[in-house]
Amino acid sequence: MNEALNSILTRRSVKAYKPDIPPQELIDEVINAGTYAPTGMNRQSPIIIAVTDKATRDRLSKLNADIMGAAGKDPFYGAPVVLIVLADKSVPTYMYDGSLVMANLLLAANAVGLGSCWIHRAKEEFQTPEGKALLGSLGITGDYEGIGHCILGYPAGEIPAAKPRKDNWVYRIV
Repeated sequence: MNEALNSILTRRSVKAYKPDIPPQELIDEVINAGTYAPTGMNRQSPIIIAVTDKATRDRLSKLNADIMGAAGKDPFYGAPVVLIVLADKSVPTYMYDGSLVMANLLLAANAVGLGSCWIHRAKEEFQTPEGKALLGSLGITGDYEGIGHCILGYPAGEIPAAKPRKDNWVYRIV
């Protein structure tokens, strides 16, 4: 089977991670793939914030859990790396652009042997004073909206099997 198709067909959401941080080279390969996602009129509205600092990762996890109403839980499932995708709301296709970046990150993670999962609530996170302060500390200005978190790491268990595809997924006009 074609290598790209194999990566697409074998990707799964991983919800348990080893604490080991993957080598920076692997993280960078995943990030680079994200920057090659298609964007409307090639406006490249998304940005990626790569978090490998444990204290920052844990602060984001707590903030995300509080928004979810699950204080004390880790919505990042122990993953040591969090790639946050935000997109410039002044671009009409920003939500689609950011979603395509997320998809590329998830697929690239699988291709290099890492587990990943899309974690929501980035929009709400970066509307908070703490989220805005993080952006400011990085020199990020503009009207960015959080699209999602791509958590990364080494899976702490078996990769789940694919669920069956629904019957009415595809309709054909021939």
